[in-house]
Amino acid sequence: MANSSESIEKLAGAIGENVYIDVAKWHLYLNDAHLSTPLAEQFYPLLSQGSISEEQVSEVLKGISIKLGGGKREVPLSDLLPMQSQVHLMDVLEEFQRNL
Repeated sequence: MANSSESIEKLAGAIGENVYIDVAKWHLYLNDAHLSTPLAEQFYPLLSQGSISEEQVSEVLKGISIKLGGGKREVPLSDLLPMQSQVHLMDVLEEFQRNL
């Protein structure tokens, strides 16, 4: 891939199309929630350094706070991703890393 900003954009696209949060059984894909690019910006350096672990992914997800109810409450992104969505995220990250 040509440069890091182009790579981050591609990673964000893959995350945004495949990973969603679940709120009251509604699936909101991270692209629609405007969360795919911030995630890609955090994951790209980890992917560039070598293999990424589930623990690293979990730490990144826990470190991103999502404001609910107009900011009345904040919830870690990790609490909003169902297990299937976390599996999709790991799949996207592993696929992206293979293509680096």
